[in-house]
Amino acid sequence: MHAPFADGRRGHTGGAEHGREPNEEREQGRGGHNGRVKVTAPFSRATIRTRIIWTIILVASVALATSGAAVWMLDLRSTHADIDDRLVLTRQELRRLADDGIDPTSGEPLTDPAQTLRVYMERSVLGSGEGQLGIVDGAVQWVSAEGVRLRPEDDPELVDRLLAGADADVSSIFTIETADGRYQVLTVPVTDGNTTAVLARVVDLNAAEAGLWRTMRMYASAAAVTMMLVAALAWLGIGRLLRPIWELRNATESIDERDLTTRVRVRGHDDLSALAAAVNRMLDRVQRAVEAQRELLDDVGHELRTPITVVRGHLELIDPDDPDDVRQTSELALDELDRMGTLIDDLLDLARSTQSDFVTPEPTDIEALTLQVFDKACALGDRDWQLGGCASGTAVLDPARITQAWLQLAANAVKYSEEDSRVAIGSEINGSELFLWVEDEGIGIAPEDVERIRLRFARTAEATRHASGAGLGLSIVESIVDAHDGRLAISSEVGRGSVFTLRIPLTTVGETRSAQQKESD
Repeated sequence: MHAPFADGRRGHTGGAEHGREPNEEREQGRGGHNGRVKVTAPFSRATIRTRIIWTIILVASVALATSGAAVWMLDLRSTHADIDDRLVLTRQELRRLADDGIDPTSGEPLTDPAQTLRVYMERSVLGSGEGQLGIVDGAVQWVSAEGVRLRPEDDPELVDRLLAGADADVSSIFTIETADGRYQVLTVPVTDGNTTAVLARVVDLNAAEAGLWRTMRMYASAAAVTMMLVAALAWLGIGRLLRPIWELRNATESIDERDLTTRVRVRGHDDLSALAAAVNRMLDRVQRAVEAQRELLDDVGHELRTPITVVRGHLELIDPDDPDDVRQTSELALDELDRMGTLIDDLLDLARSTQSDFVTPEPTDIEALTLQVFDKACALGDRDWQLGGCASGTAVLDPARITQAWLQLAANAVKYSEEDSRVAIGSEINGSELFLWVEDEGIGIAPEDVERIRLRFARTAEATRHASGAGLGLSIVESIVDAHDGRLAISSEVGRGSVFTLRIPLTTVGETRSAQQKESD
C-alpha cells in the first residue's frame, strides 16, 4: 500500500496583478474629475429635454454595466468553481486507485507509484481544454494521449514550473500564468518512500473562459442596442411629456399688451397640466385687469370730456359783471362737478370689481339683510313700497356689496316709474340659489334692449327721455353679482314694469375663500 495523500491548496499566482486594476481605475477616476469642469458649462446650456435624456442614458448605462459586471463575476466564479470541482474529483479518483493498489483492468497489484500513475493516466478521460503530465523523480515520464488538444509539454515555462514544484509532498490546486496562457493546475504526489510520482492535471483557463467572453460580447451588443432604443424612446416620450412646457413658453412669449387671448392647451390631469391650467387662470386675471384698465381709461376719457367742455365753455362766456350770470354759471359748474364726482365713483367701483378683494364674503342672515335694504329703499322716493317676501336662513356673501347692488336696482325702479306706483322688494331661497329681487311698475324695457342695457353707458331712448343718468348702474350691479358667482336676471314688459333679480348661489367662490381665510388664520 502506498502512503496516504496529504492535501492542500495554494492561492492563485495572478492575484497580485489583478489587485492593481481597481487602484488604477480609481486613479483614472480622480484624474478625470478635473475634466468635468470643462463640460459643465455646455451641459448647463443644453435644453431640459437633452438633460433628461442624458440622465436616462447615464442611469441606464450604469444599470446595464452593473448587471453585466455582476453576470461576469458570477459566471467567472462558477466557471472556476466547476474547474476546481473536476480537479478535486481527479485527485479523489487517483487517491482511491492508490489506496486500492489493484489494476482495475488486469486485477494485478500495483507495485510502485510510477505504475499507479501510468495506469491512472491510461484510464483518464480528459475534457475539452484539459491536459496532463506524469512526473517521476523530477522528470516528465508520461504525457497526454494523442488527440488531446491541450499539450502542457509544448509550454516550456509551464513544464519548468511544474518540475520545480514536483518535490512537494502535498496535493495542490493553483494558477499559473505563462507567456502562452493561463492554467489551473492540480498536482497530486504518489510516493512509497523511495519513488515519487506526480500527476499534473492542467486546465486551460483561457479556453474555459472563452464561452463566457462570447456571452459578454453578446451582452454588450444587446446593451448597445438597448441604449439606442432607450434614447429613441426617451426622445419621443420626453418630447410628448414636455410639450405643455413648450406651449407654455410659446404662449407667454406671444402675449403682450396688444394680444392677451393666447392660452395654453391643457392635456390630462398630471402636474404639467395643472401648471398649464394655473398659467391660464393667471392669464385670465391679467387679461381682465388690463381690459378693465383700458375700459376705465376709455370711459374716463369719454365721459369726463363732456362735463369738462361744458364747464369750460360757460366759464369762458361768463360775464363777471353780471351777478345773475355768475350765479347761474356757478350752479351749472357745481352741478357738472357733482355729476363728474358720481361718475368717477361709479368708474372706480367698476375698476375695483376685477380685484380679488372686491367682495368680502361672510355668513349673513338673509331676513335681516332684506329688512335693512327695504327700510333704506323706502327713503329713495315716494312710492308704494311693499315687502314681497323675506327668506329665512344664512348665506355667505358680502352684505355691503349686495346692499349696494340691491339699492341700485331700487333706485332705478324709482327713477323709471311714476309717483305712488308699486315697488316690491323681496328675497327667496330657490333650490341652491338665493333670489333677491326688485319689481316695479315703471316704463319697462323692450325685449331687444334687455341685453344692451347691461353694457356700460348703454341706455334706451325711453330711459333717456324719462331720466338722466350715465348708464353705469346695471354694470356695477352685474360686477357685484359676478363677484358672487351669480347672475342678474331681467324680466320686463314695455309699459307694465320690470323685475330685476339677483340670483346668487348659496355655495359660492366667496364661501370657499372665507373658509380658506379662516383656516389660514
